[in-house]
Amino acid sequence: MTIVTKALVKLKKFEFRDRIRNGDVFIHPTDTIYGIGCNANDSLAVARIRQLKNRFKSPFSVIAPSKEWIHENCELSEEEKVWVEKLPGPYTLILKLKNKDCIANKTNLGLDTLGVRIPDHWFSELVGFAGVPVVTTSANRSGMDFMTRIENLEPEIKRTMDFMIYEGEKKGAPSTLINLTEDQEVVIKR
Repeated sequence: MTIVTKALVKLKKFEFRDRIRNGDVFIHPTDTIYGIGCNANDSLAVARIRQLKNRFKSPFSVIAPSKEWIHENCELSEEEKVWVEKLPGPYTLILKLKNKDCIANKTNLGLDTLGVRIPDHWFSELVGFAGVPVVTTSANRSGMDFMTRIENLEPEIKRTMDFMIYEGEKKGAPSTLINLTEDQEVVIKR
């Protein structure tokens, strides 16, 4: 696994855009914690993450490349549009899909809903530049502690990543889930 910095990613943004588009699996920073990511349209890359995390029954969320992407692919009521306008931020919005083909089936396991994020973090700019949704799930195996610094990255995860963007210790917690698919919004702090 190659460990890179923000400066290198920005310097070689075309290379990292292509790596994301072409199916690399990687660790990325966000405004909250470190995540494992890949192109959410690449079934093989998504399957690699599922295997690594031993997570076969829960859908993954994505970092949307833009608010426009969310509007194009998700059903949005007026209330949901208000939440989308709050992005970027430490939220994962669970929305109904109107275009199930906007992600690989393995990303959300064929559900008619999708968790979407736009972190308040420079990494969101890279996702926007790549122009594809990126799976985002905590950098750990299911049931284990999430990664906040390189020293607590599980060796098995480290061995299987194509690259990691590292920027030091994170002091956050996973994003807050806002389920907007129910009659009333449901807020889940994690």
